[in-house]
Amino acid sequence: MERGKTLMEAARELGVEIESVCGQKRTCGKCKVRIEEGFFQRYGIVSGMDHVSPLSEDEAKFIKGSDRANGIRLACQAQVLGDLLVFVPEASRRVKQVVRKAATERVIPIAPAVKKYYVELPKPSLTDTLDDFGRLTSALASTYDLLDLEIDYTVLTTLPGKLRDADWKVTASIWMGKKIIKVEPGFVEDVHGLAVDIGTTTVVGFLTDMRTGEVLATESMMNPQVAYGEDVMSRITFAMSQDGGLQTMHAAIIDGLNTIAQRSARQVGIQPEDILEMTVVGNTIMHHIFLNIDPRYVGVSPFPPARKRSIDVRAGDLGLKINPSANVHVLPNEAGFVGADNVGVLIAEEPYNQDEVVLIIDIGTNGELVLGNRHRLVSCSCATGPALEGAHIHFGMRATPGAIERVKIDPSTLDVHFKVIGKPEWHTNYPDGEVGARGICGSGVIDAVAEMFKAGIVLKSGAFARNIDSPRVTLTPDGKPQFVIAWARETSIGQDITVSLKDVRAVQLAKGALYCGAKILLRRFGVSKPDKVILAGAFGSYIDREQALVLGLFPDCDLEKVYSVGNAAGDGARIALLNVGKRAEADEVARRVEYVELATEPDFQREFAEAMYIPHQKDEFPHIQERLNVSF
Repeated sequence: MERGKTLMEAARELGVEIESVCGQKRTCGKCKVRIEEGFFQRYGIVSGMDHVSPLSEDEAKFIKGSDRANGIRLACQAQVLGDLLVFVPEASRRVKQVVRKAATERVIPIAPAVKKYYVELPKPSLTDTLDDFGRLTSALASTYDLLDLEIDYTVLTTLPGKLRDADWKVTASIWMGKKIIKVEPGFVEDVHGLAVDIGTTTVVGFLTDMRTGEVLATESMMNPQVAYGEDVMSRITFAMSQDGGLQTMHAAIIDGLNTIAQRSARQVGIQPEDILEMTVVGNTIMHHIFLNIDPRYVGVSPFPPARKRSIDVRAGDLGLKINPSANVHVLPNEAGFVGADNVGVLIAEEPYNQDEVVLIIDIGTNGELVLGNRHRLVSCSCATGPALEGAHIHFGMRATPGAIERVKIDPSTLDVHFKVIGKPEWHTNYPDGEVGARGICGSGVIDAVAEMFKAGIVLKSGAFARNIDSPRVTLTPDGKPQFVIAWARETSIGQDITVSLKDVRAVQLAKGALYCGAKILLRRFGVSKPDKVILAGAFGSYIDREQALVLGLFPDCDLEKVYSVGNAAGDGARIALLNVGKRAEADEVARRVEYVELATEPDFQREFAEAMYIPHQKDEFPHIQERLNVSF
């Protein structure tokens, strides 16, 4: 290993997955590792603290007391100066996330970009010397009235051999009725396409039968760019600050999509080269990095993207290992921080065809909101940060096995019941040693803070109530209050899992941003409340809507009118894959949406400060009071 590399860089080269929540900006402290001391005969090395760089000031903020004495370092900071044996604690390991981005059942009119046509060609002779391409296009014109066809260069290079090997009986795949992108021997019906949602944290692909609309296979993975930063701003920083940073992240997502294509193709017994069309959605930064476009200017006022309109790119030009002649259609962006993923949500939910005023919240690392109906649409982006997904929470983690995903607190005894991903029952149904909690993920964080508020542990301001007589209320090393969700004996990390005052503040910042954005959109639209709230995204579809309303993630609404729609962005990508008319509709709708830059609103700071309260400093929430009898 090259001297001077960080332990994080060394781990990546060795294929070891270490948490990197802040993108190596030294702000999260989640990449703690332990330097082993002594001679290790198995490896033939001497390892010790003198083989790493000295403790930096940034590390010292997170490594104190016993951690420092026990050889704990931050992988993103400590540099390799000699032979090392490094232990990665359970809490620092990044394991496979449970990705809840399945396709939903929707009725989609089928009008795909690619169709197949079978033709039998007359063989050439001394009296019929028409060129091979002309022979093929002539047959397609006479049989199907397809005129003025072009052919992809890659297809042309192999055309002579394919026609003759097939005895002049072939199926041509034609894109948008104007370009031949594949020629196959004999009669072939199947047409495969891949719809992709590139999320900041997760990526999912839906391999789809473009004749029937059936989803044949779904494959997902953590976005490989997570190693370079948890949120969009940290990835912009990585692109700006690292030599070749953009190219590194672009190559990572292309490699990830190739893996998804390969795995999904294998599931249905085809080759990746049989995938003839791809549609892609993602936020504006994911859009730019995928297309290898410098994203830095999106992060600087006035935040203009390189392109708003949709774009078509040849798969081979991007290095995608599907059919190289396949077209990749990337849906349009709305604004600097409202991207193609939000447009996917729009064409999936179609608020522009409804009379009711609909508020759509796509909750993720970057929260995106759209409000409107058939008359008008307004949108904004909220910098929620990754707190609602478990990051910036002391014991926060992604939705992986071992993460606490549900929490209930008895208001009279303050006893806690919780559920762990990978265990079907509540934790009390297992012996302490088999519970195995490792941390708490986003839905568990929402539950925990809402339950703490309902139980009187946390006040409306977010502060902890004084004089609570419970062993679960303890103090952090810096003397701040915290509440124990899981005792050490119920965990696999050997310590209590808690929610601290600092954690509550992080949730307040995130939920305050969402509520503030929604309220400003309502005001711009000229209404006091939405008729309906739609929660989109993998996270939005899994949180408890009552708990979310208790916290004040969105304005008061009849809970019967609050819906979770799953991965609507991914559904939008599927819709665009199966219906080219929807692509034109997406471009038109994206241009109709009025983008509101929240930071320029004169009362933004006041609205945000009021929205930090649980559920709000002033606004009323009658639907929560009626259903849960919570006094605010």
